Amino acid sequence: MQPNIFQGLGDFPVALVIFAAIAVFLVLRLRSVLGKRLGFEKPPVPPGQMPGFNNGPVIEGRALPPEASRAVPDPRSPLGERLMQIVNRDAQFDPPKFLDQAETAFRMIVTAFAAGDRPTLQNLLTDSVFHTFDTAIAAREAANQRQRTDIKAILSATIEDAQLVGDQAAVIVRFTSDQVNLPLDANGTPVGTEAVTELTDLWTFERNLKNREPTWRLASARNG
Repeated sequence: MQPNIFQGLGDFPVALVIFAAIAVFLVLRLRSVLGKRLGFEKPPVPPGQMPGFNNGPVIEGRALPPEASRAVPDPRSPLGERLMQIVNRDAQFDPPKFLDQAETAFRMIVTAFAAGDRPTLQNLLTDSVFHTFDTAIAAREAANQRQRTDIKAILSATIEDAQLVGDQAAVIVRFTSDQVNLPLDANGTPVGTEAVTELTDLWTFERNLKNREPTWRLASARNG
């Protein structure tokens, strides 16, 4: 009979040692993955006491879906250094969280525009951008048309640039998304064929850092 690998070791619990070694390996592996930092982090804030931007009423809520690719620049890069200027002026600003929240704002604004939801847009846009959106909605209403927009997926969200001029901060985000956009006639019947289209947009969010209101508003939107 072939000897058991544990025979000859007396009563020493070899199996326990093996399991303990595996557990230590897994713990170290988790620490290597979960312990990574991006370089923009601040000291921990007690739960429920996160101030300012992260609790703002505008860019808040759902994070990027699992399939989305996000890109936050290295804080040592020129763009990262410009972001750090904002971080140093605004204790509430955190670039990775900002990117999460900007994606939520993107979804809200796109769907609100399609629905003609002016109150929502007014809270999310600067005055000049709201005027542009309002004019487009009014033209659609005058033609007795509506629009249906479905965001199928956010494929990527990337911080492209950041500027701080005086107290005015601006962050540009590039979104790549899969969308379905269909005009509807007065009866709600689609005009055209439904198709998923990949779109790239460059959106500029702005905020006056002296303003107590933590809202970052959309100040510019163009195709990327």
